[in-house]
Amino acid sequence: MSLVDLVMPKLGESIMEATILKWHKKPGDTIKQDETVLDIATDKVDSEVPSTAEGVIEEILFKENDVVPIGTVIAKIRVGANAAVSGSQPPAPQKEEYEEASVVEEIPYQPVSHTSTVSSSPASSNKMRFYSPLVLNIAQEEGISMAELENIPGTGQDGRVSKKDILAYVSNKATGKPQPTIQPTQVAPVAAQQAAPAEQPSANNLPAVFTGNVEVIEMDRMRKLIAKHMVDSKHTSPHVTSFAECDVTNLVLWREKVKKDFEKREGEKITYTPLFIEAIVKCIKKYPWLSSSVDGDKIIVKKDLNIGMATALPTGNLIVPVIKNADQLNLTGLTKQVNNLANAARTGKLKPDDTVGGTFTLTNVGTFGSIMGTPIINQPQVAIMAVGAIKKRPMVIETPQGDSIAIRHMMYISLSYDHRIIDGALGSTFLNAVSKELENFDVSRSI
Repeated sequence: MSLVDLVMPKLGESIMEATILKWHKKPGDTIKQDETVLDIATDKVDSEVPSTAEGVIEEILFKENDVVPIGTVIAKIRVGANAAVSGSQPPAPQKEEYEEASVVEEIPYQPVSHTSTVSSSPASSNKMRFYSPLVLNIAQEEGISMAELENIPGTGQDGRVSKKDILAYVSNKATGKPQPTIQPTQVAPVAAQQAAPAEQPSANNLPAVFTGNVEVIEMDRMRKLIAKHMVDSKHTSPHVTSFAECDVTNLVLWREKVKKDFEKREGEKITYTPLFIEAIVKCIKKYPWLSSSVDGDKIIVKKDLNIGMATALPTGNLIVPVIKNADQLNLTGLTKQVNNLANAARTGKLKPDDTVGGTFTLTNVGTFGSIMGTPIINQPQVAIMAVGAIKKRPMVIETPQGDSIAIRHMMYISLSYDHRIIDGALGSTFLNAVSKELENFDVSRSI
């Protein structure tokens, strides 16, 4: 009989913490291996955490809505012949046990007296503190400078500032409460703190008053994350959007000709999305900077072409599953990947790894009837393409016998790009290359 630790799993290379949404088990409950223990959420996707052993839940170390770093022990499972006996133990651990076993201790904020010093904190040493992307995003949104961030005590592993720490700091700052700080010397007297402008309530802190017949709807968690992601992208990248008009008549006629046979042979419906992705991948190989990111004054060119595709969820929110190594897939492989990821997104079955690692994003605004759009870059990528609705229009075309007017299938495509490294010449050249790739689609192509 022994105890097995259940840890917060790694959910992607850029994800440092996750929020516990719901526990499906409580202390004393039996659990089978691979049975779902809890639901968690990150800024990418929601996911289930399965049990790594069969036995009885001995102890749960975190509550729902707690933010937990990756790799932290979140529960203990008793395994062995006598595992069921432990089910009679008290379901809730004592406060002392929770704080001792938990990696992220719940340390309440207390006013700092004028004689207090903090010298043992890891953050007060000369070592550079680590901040998760989520903490840095909150700091940027709330106007917290890096110097101010350095002075926030961290309750996370190795003294790291967690989401809970920075949100408590923002809340205390808004209400004028004294803030604990990390300083190598004595903190300013309390009288000096009381003289701070924070005592006077700001107009920005007053509750909003709405007049007339209104309905106030609280954003759900995903909508809040999307909103923050969009604002952060605008703050990070100077956006420029270029447009091109594209004659996709050959592509439309080819798809109409082969779609029934394709579905019969592959068991999959072929949409326009894999055809667009195929053209994008071919052009990125010619202009590799479109699949890159910016790190300070360095340009990181991504050799693995992972194409994200914006997908609408039944709730109205958007998520971007990623097709990994899209340049290594033929049209049939792309079609299967597109359909599988789209279905998983709509049914809530996406895995955390399905939404990370993208190097370029495609969004189809034409699905909802828009003829064009100006999409926002999906950070840390540097470009995103939008395709509009395909419309029949009379167009002037050139023939050996001279110009003539014909009905053609036309589509607008647009490219938003990061002007820090992609200028108008490169952005427009790439956009026109994609347009030509679609216009010159081989109508006699076999499947």
